[in-house]
Amino acid sequence: MTGGAGGTGPGVVTVHRDVVFSRPAGFRPLSLDLYVPATPARALCLYLHGGGWRAGSRSDGPGPSRLWSPSFFERAAAKGLAMASADYRLSGEATYPAQLDDVRAAAGFLATHRASFGVGGQRTTAWGVSAGGHLAALLALTGPPASPGVDAVVCWYAPTDLDALSADCDRAGGRGERGPDARESQLIGAPLDERPDLVKEASPVSFAHAGAPPFLFLHGTADTLVPARQSQRLAAALAGAGASATVELVDGGTHMFSGLDDEATARLVARSVRFLLGPEGA
Repeated sequence: MTGGAGGTGPGVVTVHRDVVFSRPAGFRPLSLDLYVPATPARALCLYLHGGGWRAGSRSDGPGPSRLWSPSFFERAAAKGLAMASADYRLSGEATYPAQLDDVRAAAGFLATHRASFGVGGQRTTAWGVSAGGHLAALLALTGPPASPGVDAVVCWYAPTDLDALSADCDRAGGRGERGPDARESQLIGAPLDERPDLVKEASPVSFAHAGAPPFLFLHGTADTLVPARQSQRLAAALAGAGASATVELVDGGTHMFSGLDDEATARLVARSVRFLLGPEGA
């Protein structure tokens, strides 16, 4: 375990930067940044960035919030939600399931070491945006029996059914791709139609079950890169299996919620934090 306090947030948050949580053989070490509130955290959240599985980093907050100061992570932590923002291998470095392996490694590290960073309690949550939302959903739905449990999940504009994504894009007025240059193809290492087995294995919608934790999906109605139908697909599968899932549509919102002002974005962040904190955060 490496890393240390890298300063404080807006007077109430301690930031532990560059904490190495995994050293995959043959790859770069993977790190996370952990934001801990001064008052006891009511939950711990593993946050996963977007970028189509091929770009992005743990320093990227969701949508317009990436430019905030204090940062999105500090503001969320100040509300009582300890935030661990983790990197994972991108598709140019390794293909699926490497990304899920990395996310599971981050979750396992946090389960073991959270107390040493001053994060008490047991409640553990996941929050991902776009590609990170896809990985957060897979973490919550597919973990091996011995893996740390996830108590609630927030997904912002996340792909959930890789086989249906291209058709959903076409129907939404975008342009779907299934060839080797598609984001999903680069993730699995082959054109989608050549590896239907991997497409299914990498799709959260394949793993909906009654024991799943509660999910909150936030999605823009004008998203053509990952249409809102993707959130609705997984929500419907979860509800059909007997689990709890809520979809809240952002009228006119595009992918990454670009175009939303800070006030509108802050409302979505606050809604997500309340959900992850559980009944006491409502």
